[in-house]
Amino acid sequence: MHPLIRNRRLRTNEAIRSLVRETIITPNDFLVPLFVVEGKGVKQEIPSMPNYYRLSLDLLEKEVKELWAMGLKSVLLFVMVPENLKDNKGKEAVNPKGLMQRAIKTIKNACPEMLVMTDVAFDPYSSFGHDGIVEDGIIVNDDSVEILTEMSLSHAEAGADFVAPSDMMDGRILSIREAFEDEGYTNVGIMAYSAKYASAFYGPFRDALDSAPGFGDKKTYQMDYANRLEAIRETEMDIDEGADIVMVKPGLCYLDIVREVRNHVDVPVAVYQVSGEYSMLKAAAEKGWLDHDAVMMEQLTAIKRAGADIIASYFAKDAVKLMG
Repeated sequence: MHPLIRNRRLRTNEAIRSLVRETIITPNDFLVPLFVVEGKGVKQEIPSMPNYYRLSLDLLEKEVKELWAMGLKSVLLFVMVPENLKDNKGKEAVNPKGLMQRAIKTIKNACPEMLVMTDVAFDPYSSFGHDGIVEDGIIVNDDSVEILTEMSLSHAEAGADFVAPSDMMDGRILSIREAFEDEGYTNVGIMAYSAKYASAFYGPFRDALDSAPGFGDKKTYQMDYANRLEAIRETEMDIDEGADIVMVKPGLCYLDIVREVRNHVDVPVAVYQVSGEYSMLKAAAEKGWLDHDAVMMEQLTAIKRAGADIIASYFAKDAVKLMG
């Protein structure tokens, strides 16, 4: 007796595989992280992130125009703050002429339709490298939320479309949302890093911004990677407080969390494929151990298949070039 159902019929060739493919990656899926530095004509390759760069504002303008021409329509901004401007109060974070504020304006002037999201976090500005104000060796919550709220307002004033609080302080989404409503920024969105884990995969990113903690670690505010239910609780709280988009970070080791979150919420879900994930593939490909493009696309597809609506990835340009 012959089988009536032969599943391999739908795998016979590329034409049929493409026709029935469930998960498709397009340029519209990507949020492109960009690192910004002071200076002019500066394009610094990040040693632990091959082919990724810190850019001065003049080259940032060129970069966003190139991204837009490729069909990449959204960016996520991070700034590298000079040491002499770092303190324990975040004064530079709310400077209307600060690097972040100027970067927002640069992009909006160069490419008005580009969606600009901004990192809202204390660590690039902190003399301690932590995501909040430090008192007696403790990262305090409520005072930190106040400065994060002020930071968010300054980004909105500069023209940001979305702010992306990555600090994991309790209550910061509600504080930011109320401040936006009070100040008339009702159309500025919030993408909350809702399930951000205390991960060892962040190392290259911290090199990129010189933002590694000066003491201890970040485990009193970032999540324990052994926990699953906590991610749902954190995400639902952020939505209740006014988040428009929620994020899971990192990506590949947390695809079970992505699916859990996707199944529980009805807002867009973002995933951050972090620096360590990028650098590991780059290193393995350089050694000839892995096919860079094939593994990259497999990873990105896995993230979307798990439930991501948005993928923040350093591979965005590489992936879109492959799409041709």
